[in-house]
Amino acid sequence: VQLVETGGGLVQFGGSLKLSCVASGWDLDYYTIGWFRQAPGKERERVSCISASDGSTHYADSVKGRFAASRDIPENTAYLQMNSLKPEDTAVYYCAAAPVSTWSCASINQDQYDYWGQGTQVTVSS
Repeated sequence: VQLVETGGGLVQFGGSLKLSCVASGWDLDYYTIGWFRQAPGKERERVSCISASDGSTHYADSVKGRFAASRDIPENTAYLQMNSLKPEDTAVYYCAAAPVSTWSCASINQDQYDYWGQGTQVTVSS
């Protein structure tokens, strides 16, 4: 079971990035996928999640309306489209998978995510 993230980088205020998370060794649609970030000196926080059951999504208030999570089941890949980026979005971003299927991915705690990617740095300059 492996998750590999790509797509991070340096972008200017107001710019966009799209992160990808490729799963190998298992089928993406049986797992809840979470997108997390951790900024220096701060705790890791969940920014979005995708429910295994129906692909519905949930977003943290700080990114609602700017970020969009999705999944491509045949490609076994999850995505996080990030628009209107702000300097406060600067962090290491991680995708993670929880072997839990619920109708509300927001109800899944961070410690239920068993598998994590290596992280990708996103830096937004002002």
